[in-house]
Amino acid sequence: MVYTIVVHLYANDNKDDISKLKDKLIEASNVYSKDKETLGWFVMQDVTDPRKFTIVERYLKESSQKYHLENPYWKSFDPYVNPLLEKPMDLRRLNELDT
Repeated sequence: MVYTIVVHLYANDNKDDISKLKDKLIEASNVYSKDKETLGWFVMQDVTDPRKFTIVERYLKESSQKYHLENPYWKSFDPYVNPLLEKPMDLRRLNELDT
């Protein structure tokens, strides 16, 4: 069963912070998409509110996220991103349904 994490982020009301967050998320996607057992690591920006971003992380199984957390890039991600946010990340963990 595919294990999915969906993260909603809301940037500070500052064009520089929005731009920095967007660039960091694109960079993170390029790094994390290559992790073992990662099916996809997608980043999106809301079409009406440029401060809203969403990350969709898809893993082969729940234990696969260990490769993501062991990636050295992880240690730099949160410390860089958190100051750019108006509120804490909204993280949801899900099991995709077989359809």
